[in-house]
Amino acid sequence: MDFIESDEHVAIREAVAAITTKFGPDYYTRHALAHEPTTDLWKALGNSGFIGINLPEEYGGGGAGMTELALVCEETAAHGCPLLLLLVSSAISGELIAKYGSDDQRQRWLPGMASGETKVVFAITEPDAGSNTHQLSTHAVRDGDDYVLNGTKYYISGVDEAEALVVVARTGHDEVTGRAQLSLFLIPTDAPGLVKNVLPVGVALPERQFTLHFDDVRVPADSLLGVEHEGFSQVFDGLNPERITGAAICVGVGRFTLGRAAEYARTRTVWGQPIGMHQGLSHPLAKAQIEVQLAALATAKAAWLYEHGKPAAEASNVAKYAAAEAAVAAADAAIQTHGGNGLSNDYGLLPQWGLARLLRIAPVSREMILNYVAQHSLQLPRSY
Repeated sequence: MDFIESDEHVAIREAVAAITTKFGPDYYTRHALAHEPTTDLWKALGNSGFIGINLPEEYGGGGAGMTELALVCEETAAHGCPLLLLLVSSAISGELIAKYGSDDQRQRWLPGMASGETKVVFAITEPDAGSNTHQLSTHAVRDGDDYVLNGTKYYISGVDEAEALVVVARTGHDEVTGRAQLSLFLIPTDAPGLVKNVLPVGVALPERQFTLHFDDVRVPADSLLGVEHEGFSQVFDGLNPERITGAAICVGVGRFTLGRAAEYARTRTVWGQPIGMHQGLSHPLAKAQIEVQLAALATAKAAWLYEHGKPAAEASNVAKYAAAEAAVAAADAAIQTHGGNGLSNDYGLLPQWGLARLLRIAPVSREMILNYVAQHSLQLPRSY
């Protein structure tokens, strides 16, 4: 790794910042409070080549890597407009389709994803399985030239904005271990038998959450993404990008909220002095700044390892943990610095805190990351 950013990376940051600033945090706050998609910003980024910056050039993408996509995620968030579907569509689904899709699947989906005209979201979570992927109950059965899917998915982001889903389903079981064998499927969101119900959440986000019911959803066999029964290993090629881009969004949220807090602390005066003079405010902000910078380093390392084909699971988990913790602390310190104004919609801090708090839980909880590090990094006995 080179700790001095290249001219190309600096240019990406500046260009993404310029586009995002035209919309700004007030735009994001309005859409978050109304639970309305930030479609105009997404299109503007897509038109400039940033939505599909990591996708293959032969399908209209930028041909860059996870580092560049992480920069886009960070800079949009750092200028007040964190985009959750960059994590879902560009990172998870985009990487999976690019790596495991057939020629027809890549040609069908990647050009639109690269341009920002098409979104493909990801459906793995289930109400009764949680983080235990082996216990997924949504299943797909081969029936002639088709697969038929039945089951339920839970907390699936942005289904109303997407044209398709990458669905993780059980297709069999290992006769030796008894564990479920999983497969991935590309399924249009308008497929007959797919019922989509909005899942109300208290956090203000532009992206709505959904519960999905698959009721004899019949799709052609060529909807299979990758190799049947190998979905468990395949899906992890989407989860590392998910963690890296989630971390990048959190770093951006931390930068944005701390920037707002520092500006407020410099200009807000009480008893004739700027409130930032007082260590009771300056020290929490300084501590949060240090933690955000450390998280940014961890995120850059994870992205570098992933795009160079090195083992990246530990680094991706560490980055996601560090960045989510840092973002929550930064947003909380920013709200505290603003006092009562921190809760005002006019200052736009609560939606940022809400997203950071969500990313502390999802797409993988801090507790599961601690389990991973304990088991794999420290070689302690498995605790779950």
